[in-house]
Amino acid sequence: MPAVTRPQLVAYALAALIVVVLRVRFMHGQARGSAAPASAASASATRSGAESGSGSVRLEPRPAAVALVHVAGAVRSPGVYRLRDGERVQDAVRRAGGPRAGADLNALNLAAKVADGQQVVVPRRGAAGDATVAGTAAGEAGGPPQAPVSLNTATAEQLDTLDGVGPATASKILDYRRQHGGFRSIDDLGEIPGIGPKRLAALRGKVQL
Repeated sequence: MPAVTRPQLVAYALAALIVVVLRVRFMHGQARGSAAPASAASASATRSGAESGSGSVRLEPRPAAVALVHVAGAVRSPGVYRLRDGERVQDAVRRAGGPRAGADLNALNLAAKVADGQQVVVPRRGAAGDATVAGTAAGEAGGPPQAPVSLNTATAEQLDTLDGVGPATASKILDYRRQHGGFRSIDDLGEIPGIGPKRLAALRGKVQL
């Protein structure tokens, strides 16, 4: 094997050093190249998130619909009250201070939903009966005619005394009253099965709310 001279050893060492330097630079360049897309992707994601956040739509809650309800009759504070549309008759009675002593809550459908412009009348037990009896006695003595029967407080027996209203129709009137929280108008009688326009006209003046 020929002897290696000193200049040759120096040349070999320089060549090896150059190879090592070039390899290190190559690997460093690859690392920077792979990190750049990751940084760009991160920046893009951050920018996208910021844009998404700034462009998001905020949904404001809708105000609840309002129903003005007139609560009358045997309650502590009769008047017009503002309720949420869809609340129940029992909520309207509670807003009016609750029922007074002697109130007949069974005459109402407390679970019925209230509607804007509705009147809820809480009757007293026996109030309509007393008025009817007094009117009848006065009529027999030659006084004024019988007092009108209240659609919102009368019992089935009292409704049965009206001309053209029998027990079946009286029961339907009570069912309507419970389902709708009371009558709002005399015209509502026209919605009762069996009460047509002629009978409704005949009952006007003989009934009241």
